[in-house]
Amino acid sequence: MASRRPRSGPDSSDGGETGAPARDAAVQPAAAGSSPPPAAGEAEAPPAEPAAQPGPRPDRYARSRARDAEVRRQLEPLAPGERPRVVTLAALIAFAFAIANVVATLTVHGLSGQGNPKGVAIGTTALLLIAGVGMLARQYWAVLLFECILGLQIAILTLALTRVEKLWLGLAMTVAIGLLGWLFWKLVRPMARLQIPDGPGPAQPTR
Repeated sequence: MASRRPRSGPDSSDGGETGAPARDAAVQPAAAGSSPPPAAGEAEAPPAEPAAQPGPRPDRYARSRARDAEVRRQLEPLAPGERPRVVTLAALIAFAFAIANVVATLTVHGLSGQGNPKGVAIGTTALLLIAGVGMLARQYWAVLLFECILGLQIAILTLALTRVEKLWLGLAMTVAIGLLGWLFWKLVRPMARLQIPDGPGPAQPTR
């Protein structure tokens, strides 16, 4: 009795050539992708955001200078020979301070104390006189010097106010601080105007 030989399938006779394209097609999508699909239960990581590039840092000094230049353009230059009234008032106050300083130094109380009060009085009186003459001459540096003297005097009065025991003296010092502060503020704009060149003089008649 002859033994039956098993029949081979249609794909077994060609040596697996017909199954190769199917296997290549199954492998091709996995090879074409950049990364395998995430496994079940794993959250897909969000795409990384590009780092922010630092932009140019604003130049605060340049902006401040531009703002100052804009303020100067809005100021009205002084006419030839013009002197603001507050500058004249400041010069008169400087002379009054100088006289009061000399009177206080010549008294017994003014000469008492440690150090050399006479030398300090001479120095401050000279500065006040220089500032007063310079302000009458419409000099910017003179107004700036007097502003420094005012600021120093305001600081001294404010410190002395903390040790005052009499009410009337405290009120007087408070009023003095307020007046000196008002004068200090009023001199800011004229001081800026003194930095601007004089305006054009009167037009000459043409023949």
